[in-house]
Amino acid sequence: MAKQSAGLLVYKREGAGWMVFLVHPGGPFWGKKDHGAWSIPKGEFAEDEEGLAAARREFREEVGQEVSGAFIALTPRRQPSRKVVHAWAVQGDVDPAKLESNEFELEWPPRSGRMQRFPEVDAGAWFSLEDAKTRIQAGQVPILEELAQLLESRS
Repeated sequence: MAKQSAGLLVYKREGAGWMVFLVHPGGPFWGKKDHGAWSIPKGEFAEDEEGLAAARREFREEVGQEVSGAFIALTPRRQPSRKVVHAWAVQGDVDPAKLESNEFELEWPPRSGRMQRFPEVDAGAWFSLEDAKTRIQAGQVPILEELAQLLESRS
């Protein structure tokens, strides 16, 4: 079975438009990448774990904040890596200045024998839906488009 990730897409109204909260992955691979690098806060979960619970756990681990409200299940999306992302949209607020991420360990530089620790997420920010589509990893664009359709149908 393909690996699965679960995440939260937090959104809020700002003026006449909608904003979404995205995170930038930490570590040396993503360090200098911007457009096409951002993501919803998410992480892998086991087959026996409930998806929404995993998404909320991953959000706490990567952002260091809690979000509550009415969670809307979005359509699971297969990524180019073949991983399936399960996302839930929730209206809320997150303070990017208070972002606190867990860390991972990686041999860096490669084949150096030296292990270094990096934050899983090194930044978080609010983007308009249109700007988010250029910032988010390509495989997650349909998640943003589905949210946009849901918000449009409620207006």
